[in-house]
Amino acid sequence: MNETVGQFLERYGYALASIGKRAAAFFLDELLLSTLFMIVLWDSVSQAADLQEMLFITNAYVFEYMGMKVLYQTVFVALYGATLGKMAVKIRVVSLHDGGIPSWGSAFNRALFRILSEMIFYLGFIWAMFDPWNQAWHDRTAGTVVVDV
Repeated sequence: MNETVGQFLERYGYALASIGKRAAAFFLDELLLSTLFMIVLWDSVSQAADLQEMLFITNAYVFEYMGMKVLYQTVFVALYGATLGKMAVKIRVVSLHDGGIPSWGSAFNRALFRILSEMIFYLGFIWAMFDPWNQAWHDRTAGTVVVDV
């Protein structure tokens, strides 16, 4: 792709989503997924004798939780171009290749690198604050950008 992100945005008439909107969407998505995760684990967690045992139970399912996050991100981005959090704050993910909803492969790539960014002290997210196009690592690897709706 020979076109810069700025030229892409101008051609399609998109405006970049602000870091604040992206952070709000992230918070809403995390709140939703954490709540669902705790509902699923409620029987085990409610039986915990103390906080240490509760943490042990939740930590035992960390890979399942990451898998749930990858599935959620992939499905919603590939089908709608946005997660529920992004829909709530009126932003969406678009492909730099055609300006439309990212493909399944691109959405999956984005979801995996999003998890990687979280695991490395959220560095991929911090990167977006200093990137001229607000692209986090997962946006760069997937060839996407987040725009206002």
